[in-house]
Amino acid sequence: MNELKNSPVEDFDWEAYENGDSTGAHSREELTHAYEESLNSIKDKEVIEGTIIALNKREAVVNIDYKSDGIIPMSEFRYNPDIKVGDKVEVFIENQEDRKGQLILSHKKARASRSWERVNAALENNEIIKGYIKCRTKGGMIVDVFGIEAFLPGSQIDVKPIRDYDVFVGKTMEFRVVKINEEFKNVVVSHKALIEAELEAQKREIISKLEKGQVLEGTVKNITSYGVFIDLGGVDGLIHITDLSWGRVKHPSEVVELDQKLNVVILDFDNDKKRIALGLKQLHPHPWDALDPELKVGDKVNGKVVVMADYGAFLEVAPGVEGLIHVSEMSWSQHLRSAQDFLKEGDEIEAVILTLDRAERKMSLGIKQLKADPWENIDTKYAIGSRHTAKVRNFTNFGVFVEIEEGVDGLIHISDLSWTKKIKHPSEFTQIGADIEVEVLQIDKDNRRLSLGHKQLEENPWDVFETIFTVGSVHEGTIIEMLDKGAVVALPYGVEGFATPKHLVKEDGTTAKVDEKLNFKVIEFNKESKRIILSHSRIFEDETRAEKTAERKAKRQAAPKKEVEAPAATTPLEKTTLGDLEALAALKEKLSK
Repeated sequence: MNELKNSPVEDFDWEAYENGDSTGAHSREELTHAYEESLNSIKDKEVIEGTIIALNKREAVVNIDYKSDGIIPMSEFRYNPDIKVGDKVEVFIENQEDRKGQLILSHKKARASRSWERVNAALENNEIIKGYIKCRTKGGMIVDVFGIEAFLPGSQIDVKPIRDYDVFVGKTMEFRVVKINEEFKNVVVSHKALIEAELEAQKREIISKLEKGQVLEGTVKNITSYGVFIDLGGVDGLIHITDLSWGRVKHPSEVVELDQKLNVVILDFDNDKKRIALGLKQLHPHPWDALDPELKVGDKVNGKVVVMADYGAFLEVAPGVEGLIHVSEMSWSQHLRSAQDFLKEGDEIEAVILTLDRAERKMSLGIKQLKADPWENIDTKYAIGSRHTAKVRNFTNFGVFVEIEEGVDGLIHISDLSWTKKIKHPSEFTQIGADIEVEVLQIDKDNRRLSLGHKQLEENPWDVFETIFTVGSVHEGTIIEMLDKGAVVALPYGVEGFATPKHLVKEDGTTAKVDEKLNFKVIEFNKESKRIILSHSRIFEDETRAEKTAERKAKRQAAPKKEVEAPAATTPLEKTTLGDLEALAALKEKLSK
């Protein structure tokens, strides 16, 4: 067509043209033939190259040196937003002339027909290609490359983690083909691969200049529970959570946020400089160095409890300056308790400085010192003989530990719990947490202990029992417990006595049993040891003995007076001595002769 426009027809009859005969000497058939010869010889379903001669938002007009120009939708050029008039493009001839006489072209089909050749060539030559990101999919994005839908994994979009994939949809980006599966017609592309080479060069340059103590600007790339990864411009470093702040940090997100720019100092790195340790707190002076120089032992400070442990609490008196309040310094009480009984994390309290070591940067604190020591005036407040209400704190086999007030402890010996009951263990008498009335018996100020009694609140009933349970008196009792050595017998007035096995034999020869109610005779009473020894068998034994004695007495009274020698003969039998035996032996010898 261009040749027809630019080359004049030889022997053109201008005179005939002026008279209205445009064909002149040439026939219409000749002109038509000449015109058709000037056109490209094209075939349907063929891919040829064309030139863009016009563009608008919706379509592009493409000239392929044919009798008419083709129109292609701009959507087929989304992968190349920089396309302009004059660019050469490949087109697929769908139809040389439709019903309206229009040439139908497709750039998309032209790309698709040669796409696999181009994709394979791009992989082989490590070529950079352009692609249009169509949409999101599981694990990545779908990219239009030469008309083929290629897969862009999420990890291959950028060198840093991507949090929002949607911002990439509709963008045209450069890619590198990294994998092709011919069998399944799968293509994998990467944008990350393009920038890694550039970053690697930057990384080598940065690493070569790294020095300990150097301060660099970086960007927060990732936040974990143990630290923060910083992008130093292609090189990553880690700020450990302990190097973020001089104060305590529960999670790095309390100090920094993603994409934040900040200055960091290089603390250390390995030989290959692949692991770089960074610090943030080191850019600021240590809080201990800024601590008030006038602060001394005995001063009061205010702070916030930042950490709790069983053995104590750490109080932050200034950012990065902490002191330990040991559990023993929380209360004047001597009980071994957990620090959680007194404080909790987050409490804002006042404390007293007990020790201060600026060189070692250590401080110990106390809160019990805010109150007066209750043992300073113990002699007057809890004098011997005074009575008080205490709370049971703990048991031992030998007594009960009680607390009269915080810091004032005492022991009630098991023998001082009751005048009458035989208590094997204090748990039989009271329980932990219960209130109990006590009387101060002794004060041990050095060991901060009181000897207390409970039974002393009442008069000693054994003074009365001494007149009731006299030796030889008989009382009704009930056997409440059988032991190897005898039985425990409950007597009137809440008193208990003891009977050995031989004293539990009844008149019929059987042995008394538990819960059996019998009469018992007191055979021993000891007020000092609070012991009453009983016997049931002694009752009928004494009666039998008395009867026999009465019978012998009656016989002696009824015997004739001439038998005076008879009583004399019996007397030596009751009180027989060694001399009597010898005289009897001599008399026997005489009689035998």
